[in-house]
Amino acid sequence: MSRFDDLKQRMRGSIAPIITPFKEDDSVDLDALEELIHWHIESGTHGISVTGTTGEPSSLTLEERVQVMERAAKAVNGRVPFVPGTGSTNHQETLYLTQKAKDIGADAAMVIVPYYNKPSQHALYKHFKTIADTVDIPIIIYNIPGRTAVNMDVKTIARLNEDCENIIGIKESNKDFEHVNRVLLHCGRDFLLYSGIELLCYPMLAIGGAGYISATANVMPGRVADVYNYWVNGNIKKAQELHYDLMPLNDVLFKDTNPAPLKAALGMMDRINPQLRLPMDLPNEELQKEIRSVLDQYGLLSKNVGSHA
Repeated sequence: MSRFDDLKQRMRGSIAPIITPFKEDDSVDLDALEELIHWHIESGTHGISVTGTTGEPSSLTLEERVQVMERAAKAVNGRVPFVPGTGSTNHQETLYLTQKAKDIGADAAMVIVPYYNKPSQHALYKHFKTIADTVDIPIIIYNIPGRTAVNMDVKTIARLNEDCENIIGIKESNKDFEHVNRVLLHCGRDFLLYSGIELLCYPMLAIGGAGYISATANVMPGRVADVYNYWVNGNIKKAQELHYDLMPLNDVLFKDTNPAPLKAALGMMDRINPQLRLPMDLPNEELQKEIRSVLDQYGLLSKNVGSHA
């Protein structure tokens, strides 16, 4: 038995990585963030995450990241698990943000493999081990080699799982499906494995995954959550149908760097002011037309947005 067993049962399904809305003056729109969180929970999203890749954390100041985490925690108000992203390339900043997550009552912290500086596996172990030893909060490792330029080896993940009671899972934005199978083989199937790759969200459930943290949930929170709902209730055929039904939306939302297409889509749905901070920007006009066309196919444009989202 682990002191995290109850949490592990709750932290399953669709944990939505919420975007960070900005106002016209480039400031963070905390009111819009709160509205998005309410919409997600009302739509059936199983958990909320902020300041992960989709939340543009590298475009936020340290103070803004804390403000987003605090406002999100208040909006969630314990209704579903809350898992903010607290990692950065800076070890001390990661410790600081992870401690803040604990202070505001987050259920867990999602800590990304440091990007840009390309640490060795030994250095990655020391980085995560120190965080886990310093801050007594459940930790979800976030492995996204396409963004970080380094992939955390299965052996490193398994070693951290063995040595750190509070490292309870991993978000794998990893297209190597053999790798993610071996994560559960070596860490045990009570280790929480989440897909961060949209087309692997459903397949990850089949190998024993706990769920997924999918950017597409920002656009269709209900349907993305229902893939898990159908699966866990034994309606495999319906889960498969929904997996393929979501594929055109998944495809168009990743034709430019996330979250640029996503913010364009949410703007077209009148959910947010579609603004990113430089060096990120909205997609070109051609891709925006394609996004609009796909949204229209799903009935998601602002004129007909309804409960089916």
